Amino acid sequence: MDTIRGLDAMPEPIAALDRRARRYATPCGDGTMVWREWGDGVPVVLFHGGYGSWLHWMRNIEPLTGAGYRAVIPDLPGLGDSAMPPPIDSLDEVSDIVGSGLVNVLAPDERFHLVGFSFGSQIAGGVARQRGERLRSLTIVGAGGLGLPRGRASNLRRVATSMSGVEIAALQRDNLGRFMIHDPANIDDAAVWMQIRHVALGRFKSVPFAPGDRLARVLPMVKAPVGGIWGEFDITAYPYLDQREKLLRKIQPGARFHIVTGVGHWVQYEGAQEFNRVLLDWLARP
Repeated sequence: MDTIRGLDAMPEPIAALDRRARRYATPCGDGTMVWREWGDGVPVVLFHGGYGSWLHWMRNIEPLTGAGYRAVIPDLPGLGDSAMPPPIDSLDEVSDIVGSGLVNVLAPDERFHLVGFSFGSQIAGGVARQRGERLRSLTIVGAGGLGLPRGRASNLRRVATSMSGVEIAALQRDNLGRFMIHDPANIDDAAVWMQIRHVALGRFKSVPFAPGDRLARVLPMVKAPVGGIWGEFDITAYPYLDQREKLLRKIQPGARFHIVTGVGHWVQYEGAQEFNRVLLDWLARP
């Protein structure tokens, strides 16, 4: 178990999912990047958000594998169990590390779907550009880097050294409500556990890369079908979701776009049932 202040034992549903994973390691800085894989079939590669890990997708893995897909999920460089990348000047260098790792994890010439959440969408855009014809589809989820107006800023609270475990859990529950999850009733104990772990292990600072238009500049180079999913009340995008849809369809007229109502930024967790239905429908299309 991680030795992290305020973190209790791993909840059993998370532990059981982790035990079933096949693990791989690829080079990253002075260490390795950790990948997990479940199931068999066509690969669906999922990149988590900033201050996150593979756990951002915990409610999506079993629906994917149950539908006959292989879920392939790394901890991105400097996050979760993965080592820090070397000093970088741009996210292109992070995408290069991730893309090189993916080549080693997948079979030669294997075609795959790619899904990126939040910060992970920017990494996914870079990898999508690299992989060309091997990419079956790209889905961005709550993405930044589109050069569009962003939602209101939310000041997250920081853990103080004097805090007890109970106080840390309460603080991170509050932070989840400020940024990740719209309805406080949807913030369960597992989400709080993940948040404590993610913040403690989040060494790569992704926040400075959220503004700007890096992803918008990359998307026109992606040859595969593109889609976007957002939560209705995503704090990074509300009330400008229509601008995201217009941009995607300007780049690719047939781009898919879906809003999950009543949920926030972490749409694939808070709105998992609808998110999984939509994603599986998109993956099944030519």
